[in-house]
Amino acid sequence: MSTSLTQKLTATDTPPAPGPRGRGQERRTDPDTIPLGPRRARPAYVALAPYFLLFATFSALPIGFTMFLAFTDWRGIGDWNMVGLTNFGYLLEDPLFWKALSNTLILWVMATVPCLTLATLVALGLNSAVRFSTVYRVAYLVPNITSLVAMGILFSSIFSSNFGIMNALLNSVGLESVRWLQSEWGIKVAISTLTAWSFVGYNAMIILAGLQSVEKQVYEAAQLDGAGPVRTFFTITLPMLRPIIMFITIMSTIGSLQSFTEAQVMTSSQGGGSASAGGVGNSGLTLVLYFYSVAFQENRYGYGATIAWGVMVIVILFTLINWFATRERSR
Repeated sequence: MSTSLTQKLTATDTPPAPGPRGRGQERRTDPDTIPLGPRRARPAYVALAPYFLLFATFSALPIGFTMFLAFTDWRGIGDWNMVGLTNFGYLLEDPLFWKALSNTLILWVMATVPCLTLATLVALGLNSAVRFSTVYRVAYLVPNITSLVAMGILFSSIFSSNFGIMNALLNSVGLESVRWLQSEWGIKVAISTLTAWSFVGYNAMIILAGLQSVEKQVYEAAQLDGAGPVRTFFTITLPMLRPIIMFITIMSTIGSLQSFTEAQVMTSSQGGGSASAGGVGNSGLTLVLYFYSVAFQENRYGYGATIAWGVMVIVILFTLINWFATRERSR
């Protein structure tokens, strides 16, 4: 009897032998133990190949070729004469480059401040609106997806000295006409107005997303404490939007450093080169417009590549400023 009992217990404790795995049965394996051989990794390489091919063709190779051009005086035709660091030395002493940099920074301030202010007001209005809010959002985004070339031509007509709408409005209130596109600050006002108009809706949508992420209980607690709309905005809404405002400011800075279409369309020099680019006194000359004029109108590709690298260094500098500023804020 004890022998039969021992056999039953042994048979019960011993796990059954694994049978043949069926076609639908799942195979349990440890992913860490699977060797990733060349044949197994081939599909992943094939899937990633188009990206790396496009990146090498349209990004890596042009960047490398631009760096090579910066050390030459190539004009598109002829020999490749290596000049070393001559182009970089001339860039540091080039008055037009520093003029273009100062114009770009001035246009950035003149466009970013009103754009950010209007975008905040629009976002506050859209956040409080209930009816037709989707229609309003689409309407404010239309300028951002409209062709800048077409809008540049339209704004050139608006700021025209003879038949422009801006002068018509000034004359209607008894003010004299302004030669917008024939004066240094008039050109800056026209370009910055076009830039601000183009990005108000886009920035408003970003700020609106930040407003909708703030919990309503915070505003309800402020109302219970007796805070009015103005105090609520400056003590609750604005501090909550600080990271978003910082992001918009830095992205506007980078976009302004790369601006080209607005100045090119509204102050077209008709192929006159960098000397006449940007309108009267080069007042609308931006960094990228200066690069375009030197490289593609004067055929000085070597020095044009140097300007392009100078723009990239400035963009990286502002990006680092943004990184350090946001890191200090996060602490």
